[in-house]
Amino acid sequence: MALTDEAIDKIKEMITSGELGPGDRLPKEADLAERLGLSRNSLREAVKALSIIRVLDVRQGDGTYVTSLEPPLLLDALSFVVDFHRDDTVLQFLEVRRILEPAATALAAQRMPEEGIVKLQATLDGLGTDPGIEALVSNDLDFHRQIAAGAGNTVLCSLIDGLSGPTTRARIWRGLTQQGAVTRTREQHQSIVDAIVAREPELARSWATVHVAGVEDWLRHAL
Repeated sequence: MALTDEAIDKIKEMITSGELGPGDRLPKEADLAERLGLSRNSLREAVKALSIIRVLDVRQGDGTYVTSLEPPLLLDALSFVVDFHRDDTVLQFLEVRRILEPAATALAAQRMPEEGIVKLQATLDGLGTDPGIEALVSNDLDFHRQIAAGAGNTVLCSLIDGLSGPTTRARIWRGLTQQGAVTRTREQHQSIVDAIVAREPELARSWATVHVAGVEDWLRHAL
């Protein structure tokens, strides 16, 4: 493992120094191993590890390339790690959502294009008057995903998207057990949209905080 870590560090240095950039092809395995003073086996393991976290792209019969290194691609590994969460950590994920989503909503109030706002309202209107819990949660995830995208920050959007999964079950549970949860969710979503339409970032931030904190507060008392 120490030799593999060394190989990872050396490839990382080649990328961070600019010697290798997005889309560049790595030298042949034998040449690169000799150049870096590594065994071919440790280099192979390093390449495998870096491909898992989407830094490298191994193309059979073609070679190994540096990926685009775009935040959504690199942070895709976060979703994989988050899938291993334990139920007793859901509150911690909600705490992180309460930090990130109001900030994204405030940015969306400043940056979301008009067509994005129209689509956001259409998403909310498309829910219907008496949605089932699964439809409500699906709509909720889409609603927040659009807001995060509207913030115009791909890193923030990817983080929020990656962290949304662990709270899905809690949202369903709340919808099934808390009286008025569906109506409250719809009303808060509409207030968020209204604040974005009005280009009021602090009002949008406040409503997003109330919305996420409501789920968090319910779960604290339900556990």
